[in-house]
Amino acid sequence: MLKGLIVGDIRVQEVVRGDGRVEYTILQPGGEVHEAPDGYLRSLTAGTSRTYAYLLVDHLRWLVMECLDFPTATFPDLERYMGAVGAEYSGPFGQPWRMDKEPYGQSTLEVAAACLKGFYAFLAKRGVSTELGEALDQKRLPTTADRRRAFLGHTLQSVPANPLSPTKKVRRRHPKMLPEGAKQGLPGTLRWARDRMIVSWLSDGGFRIGELCGLHLVDLHLRKNADCGECREPHVHICHREANANRTRVKVKDTWELKNGIVRGGTVRRVSPGMTHTYFDYMTTEYPSQARHGMLLVQLQGPRAGEPLATAAARGMLKRAGVRLDLDEVLPKEFRHSFTSEVLDAAKGNSVIAKEAGGWRSAAMVDEVYGHVDIHDPVFVAALERTWDL
Repeated sequence: MLKGLIVGDIRVQEVVRGDGRVEYTILQPGGEVHEAPDGYLRSLTAGTSRTYAYLLVDHLRWLVMECLDFPTATFPDLERYMGAVGAEYSGPFGQPWRMDKEPYGQSTLEVAAACLKGFYAFLAKRGVSTELGEALDQKRLPTTADRRRAFLGHTLQSVPANPLSPTKKVRRRHPKMLPEGAKQGLPGTLRWARDRMIVSWLSDGGFRIGELCGLHLVDLHLRKNADCGECREPHVHICHREANANRTRVKVKDTWELKNGIVRGGTVRRVSPGMTHTYFDYMTTEYPSQARHGMLLVQLQGPRAGEPLATAAARGMLKRAGVRLDLDEVLPKEFRHSFTSEVLDAAKGNSVIAKEAGGWRSAAMVDEVYGHVDIHDPVFVAALERTWDL
């Protein structure tokens, strides 16, 4: 029998399994595992489990404040919650939730809606909140994009819909680029070959920081005509692993395999000559011979020397380097934004090329974020000046 909520401080608890996997659960105020949320979170992958755990614990705390519990919550209650946590909410939904924090933005609201639908569908399969589960189990007609994603798409009659999802807002996003001079100036401020390699690989590869810190040596095929047979030029395979020692996880979960010491599959990303040069500089001068974890980036000093480098350490290194150059805070994602924008410019607006170069999931996303003119572009400025008769 699933238990309801207990009033008090409900919290997220990290759980480290024997094989190194990190999972998340929700504890009740007395320290007992919250049975229903724990069962739901166990059904998810590690990365999703962490995100959903913090979204779900917020919802459970809101239920306590509203004197509700999940077996008796109704669809209007979930609508009120989504309105209370949203960046935009109407009066009938009540007071905004999380008064001391920023309200959820558009993308977080979409993830929260998916989390709640999955949780209450999980309960409905176990005989709890069956009416709410039915209310959330809706369908919609497929779009052209849905049909393209589906195998034998012409037979697709309907796709799942989430009535809690906020209205999709089509807007142009303007990503924050690297500060001027950062790409050229950062390597000269860095003491370690490892750090110069990080800057080079972020600049020329467009990696997410989790992808870079999650690389294993076997993922690197830096010579032409590698045995994997999937790319003739130097490249890497970005592979999702749940049990990395530094707890990094790749966002994109393309299937991969390691057979006879050769990695195949994953997301294949090209490597520039400059990236190869900084790699060999790092491996021949700093990489510890006693490292047995097989990961590429390691700690070089301190009590944890030789252990895999965490993403927080890489972010901190970039931040300190930016301070030395009197720049604004340098973030890893700014390298990715600048890389994608430069590839898109070089490819004359071909978003498919930019998608493949940066490992994006869709060309539509590239077009939404980067497929517009930079308002500082000299051609754009010249066109305006001619229009203004300057």
